[in-house]
Amino acid sequence: METAPVDADSDEQDAVLLFVGGPLDGRVEVRAARHGAPLPTVTHVHLHGGPKVVSRYDLQPLPGAAGVYHLRPRAGGPSAATPADGGPAD
Repeated sequence: METAPVDADSDEQDAVLLFVGGPLDGRVEVRAARHGAPLPTVTHVHLHGGPKVVSRYDLQPLPGAAGVYHLRPRAGGPSAATPADGGPAD
């Protein structure tokens, strides 16, 4: 079990983050306030039997302690999910 000092006077809240698009579509993550503000960009790497697929998500902050990570559009295409070797995604 992980423990961390908690400041009872702190008004920081855990962030609720929703992922939209790509392989993480529909995932909800709760980021504990002790970890700081959510990152502006998240990179997800999917490893499987085929080529490595890299997806990037950009944060759109919402009021309160919430945000939505949207799949970053790929340059020259409709999706940011691309194999790292440059081949077509399966």
